[in-house]
Amino acid sequence: MKKKDIEKNQNEDAMRLLISKMKRKKDAIGMGGGKKKIEKQHRKNKLTARERVQELIDPKTDFKEFGIFAGYGMYEEYGGCPAGGVITGIGRVSGRLCVIVANDATVKAGAWFPITGKKNLRAQEIAMENRLPIIYLVDSAGVFLPLQDEIFPDKEHFGRIFRNNAVMSSRGIPQIAAIMGSCVAGGAYLPIMSDEALIVDGTGSIFLAGPYLVKAAIGEDVDQETLGGATTQSEISGVTDYKMPDDPTCLRTIRDLMSKMGSFETAGFNRVDAKPPSRPAEDIYSIFPEGGARPYPTNELIKCIADKDSITYYKNGYGKTILCAYARIDGWSVGIVVNNREIVKTKKGEMQFGGVIYSDSADKAARFIMNCNQKKIPLVFLHDVTGFMVGTRSEHGGIIKDGAKMVSAVSNSTVPKFTVIMGNSYGAGNYAMCGKAYDPRLILAWPTAKIAVMGGQQAAKVLMQIQVASMKAKGQDPDEKTQEELLQKTSGRYEEQTKAYYAASRLWVDEIIDPTTTRDWISTGIEAANHAPIEKFNPGVIQT
Repeated sequence: MKKKDIEKNQNEDAMRLLISKMKRKKDAIGMGGGKKKIEKQHRKNKLTARERVQELIDPKTDFKEFGIFAGYGMYEEYGGCPAGGVITGIGRVSGRLCVIVANDATVKAGAWFPITGKKNLRAQEIAMENRLPIIYLVDSAGVFLPLQDEIFPDKEHFGRIFRNNAVMSSRGIPQIAAIMGSCVAGGAYLPIMSDEALIVDGTGSIFLAGPYLVKAAIGEDVDQETLGGATTQSEISGVTDYKMPDDPTCLRTIRDLMSKMGSFETAGFNRVDAKPPSRPAEDIYSIFPEGGARPYPTNELIKCIADKDSITYYKNGYGKTILCAYARIDGWSVGIVVNNREIVKTKKGEMQFGGVIYSDSADKAARFIMNCNQKKIPLVFLHDVTGFMVGTRSEHGGIIKDGAKMVSAVSNSTVPKFTVIMGNSYGAGNYAMCGKAYDPRLILAWPTAKIAVMGGQQAAKVLMQIQVASMKAKGQDPDEKTQEELLQKTSGRYEEQTKAYYAASRLWVDEIIDPTTTRDWISTGIEAANHAPIEKFNPGVIQT
């Protein structure tokens, strides 16, 4: 067997192993608070959050869940918080794309941890950016009190959710809320600030203060149903609009309400009949190198994602460490910006390292981004970057200026941007390739993704040198063995923080995905973005 064939097999085996591990983690998270908590939910005649979502969306359609790894490895002292205690994603309800938010009552009774609030805000952000209807399936005990200081008072905390409710209403973005369990205190505002609210009889309740707090505050004895049950809030207070006998009826009624909704203006992104890619999506497994360290043919990887015969490269002989191409993905017209991981030779005979952004690459990418804005073409960033080129030659050539042009172009772009972190995402390269700070409509990661200010080995050596210098300043002189131990310890901790799961648990990326689903995620993202007309573009802002 040839060496290249052996490498391809190794690549494929490594990628399949990573995907298998990812799926096992997702399956475990999907159990929420565990089997006993699920059974307890069923004994109350309640569906679980995931069952509710599946019953709500159209049959035989996919639910694009995002944020499943939110809270992963966090809050262990409190027993963990699988998926942040809330299910979020994009699904099709009565033929219409919607953002769906469903509290998972099997996780601490649906209480809000800090990451729960962050995840809800991200779901609302996606709804607002794309003008998608949002459906809340509410079943929550309110703020998780031991961590209230991390979720209650700040700008991006709990109160921001209700502010977003009001903003979405003012923008005409439909909101429907179903009270399918407890809905207490500040959390009571979320469903009632929505356009329409349904409540399930016998299990749904909503009030600013529960029976215990009412007793403590004013001495009144009252049960939960009398205080804020379905009959009270539908027939006496008029707070809710629809009283439902059970979960399935409630979800069918939401589908009925959605089916009668009118259509809205679209952005008008170009789409034609889709063609399958010229290479099978599974070829990504053998193309992407194990460990992400070796060069690979990036143009072949694009062929696994873009429609056959749709790729037109922009300035293909210039700035070769970034490839820019007009293409189609599932019929949608897109502009692709991708780090070329092959080692390339310039016209001057100089060698350029793959994955590094040079001045000419940054200049080309900035101009291409501007062109896509002029033509109203969504941008897709496929991202495997170690950063900008450093050194005397680069500095004298104005790498900072050219890098700033690219960052400015990304910042001021008004067409929807979608980011997929395939491998490395280091330093300012993360920014230039539309990292989280640059408002991608969706930011996704492959299991091979690594996100950090610099590569693990380089960072570990820098951190180790700082520690050694500090020890020497205190009169200690660590020998080589001690320095090596420090390096290994620092390297291990740093490497753990660069992994895709670390990023996903903190919502730096929306979801970790199987690379073969990249095309489908991007297509769904553009379909969602097409619901929101884009602002007028001013090319002078990023003129290069």
